[in-house]
Amino acid sequence: MKIFLDTASVEDIKTANDIIPLDGVTTNPTLIMKEGRDYVQTLKEITKIVNGPISAEPVSLDAKGMVKEGKEFAKIHKNIVIKVPMTPEGMKACRLLTKSGIKVNTTLVFSANQALLAAKAGTYLTSPFLGRLDDIGEKGTELIREIRQIYDNYRFKSQILAASIRSTDHVLEVAMMGADIATVPYKVYRQMFKHPLTDKGIKQFLDDWNKLQKELKKK
Repeated sequence: MKIFLDTASVEDIKTANDIIPLDGVTTNPTLIMKEGRDYVQTLKEITKIVNGPISAEPVSLDAKGMVKEGKEFAKIHKNIVIKVPMTPEGMKACRLLTKSGIKVNTTLVFSANQALLAAKAGTYLTSPFLGRLDDIGEKGTELIREIRQIYDNYRFKSQILAASIRSTDHVLEVAMMGADIATVPYKVYRQMFKHPLTDKGIKQFLDDWNKLQKELKKK
């Protein structure tokens, strides 16, 4: 499974990419707003760090506007993927952008039916939002299982990008269910490296080493 970082923080992207090269990045206007930076400039910087799909999101709600903004974003770098919402207008834009050779990430997917329509529209990535489904009492990760079965049944080429990841448990579940990609916040990415037994083992090794050094000094 590929790991994307869901952030607009260039520093977090640099830090994560230095540990294990990231497979991609997802951004949106909300994440950019949190950073207080210019969107286009931020995207340009990210393309210089990560060699993989980088999602950019137009703000238009009509297909014509999405296509116009999407084509401008696509000029930034060959790895830019255009995010469109799962709406009739979004699917129109998906078809038009895909026809012109621009890859699309269909976002705000909350049902398997929506994922089916996105695949039929030719989307490159389908982004089901897990955490937001959990928020309304549904089991978000079950949606990944449903979409995986549908895509496998009909051999759709669209990739499942698990989004709205809230925890390392989410990452584990979607990996076991066959998601192609998980896009995770930087905090969750860091937590994936952690386990109390790892920390305990490191402490034990250091304690034993220091004890040995003290004993050697006594001789």
